[in-house]
Amino acid sequence: MTKKRTIAGMPVFPIGLGCMGLSHGYGPAVPPDQAESLLLGALDAGVTLFDTAALYGFGHNEELVGRVLAPHRSRFFLASKCGIFRDNGQRRIDGRPETLRRTCEDSLRRLRTDVIDLYYLHRWDKSVPIEDSVGALADMVQAGKVRHIGLSEVSANTLRRAHAIHPIAAVQSEYSLWVRNVEIAVLQACRDLDIALVAFSPLGRAFLADGLPPLDALDEHDLRRRMPRFQPEALRHNLALLDPLRRLARERDCTPGQLALAWLLHQGEHVIPIPGTTRLSHLRENLAAADLSLDDASCVELAACFHRARVAGDRYGPATQAEIDTEQFSAS
Repeated sequence: MTKKRTIAGMPVFPIGLGCMGLSHGYGPAVPPDQAESLLLGALDAGVTLFDTAALYGFGHNEELVGRVLAPHRSRFFLASKCGIFRDNGQRRIDGRPETLRRTCEDSLRRLRTDVIDLYYLHRWDKSVPIEDSVGALADMVQAGKVRHIGLSEVSANTLRRAHAIHPIAAVQSEYSLWVRNVEIAVLQACRDLDIALVAFSPLGRAFLADGLPPLDALDEHDLRRRMPRFQPEALRHNLALLDPLRRLARERDCTPGQLALAWLLHQGEHVIPIPGTTRLSHLRENLAAADLSLDDASCVELAACFHRARVAGDRYGPATQAEIDTEQFSAS
């Protein structure tokens, strides 16, 4: 039996489901019947951590999760996020306490629940002290609207400041074979403080699953079109990195995506990947990675294949990079 992992002492399946792609980020929302089939299929397959946010589809994703999963509320751990939302048609980061309180009420309504198990500050609004934003979230815990608090894309220093105000249950950051910034400090800080590290985009936005469509086939609104490492010249370089991943996967009779997820799970008992997908076949493939064991030597080899010096292109452009607080590797 697959050993579960924990968030704030609550057991969850080692691999969760990132719901964003059903509504946001990679093109139009998937058809309602397909989305419903995927969410219910995940629940039936044993997934217990479902991750959404007010940002995803500007409320559409929370409404979807609420409509489909609310009848099964006791069977899963619900995570959502505040602090980024749509204001007059524009995406805006706002961590003021009064804004967070309002968006929490909106999320509860869309999710059709009385309480959110894990409520993240999606991005730290650097114009607002982290202590003020976390204080507002702590008030939501006191009021019974939220059970646990999380942070997304923060540095170890910001995490420790926040944790001094109220216990932080989870930090969500991008973490995969080819995005390793959390290894600078946050991964260890989470281990020290008994905080879960929830890894989003653990398959490199389909790249590590060897399933990236041709760039000219991507929807015009697909966020990868604007990401430096997916630009034509960088991508041509990066595609060569998949050769050893494919070879190692063949040797272990698994897929490249399963190997990438297994590597992440090996980085610590507090690491919980949340790959997203729109297909049940991909979902089942991802979940099977929880039963794939790797030895230390294999993990070292995989890490070396995707050392940051070998990856071309930043993960974000300058404007998006300025919004996050995660530590950056120094130029070398």
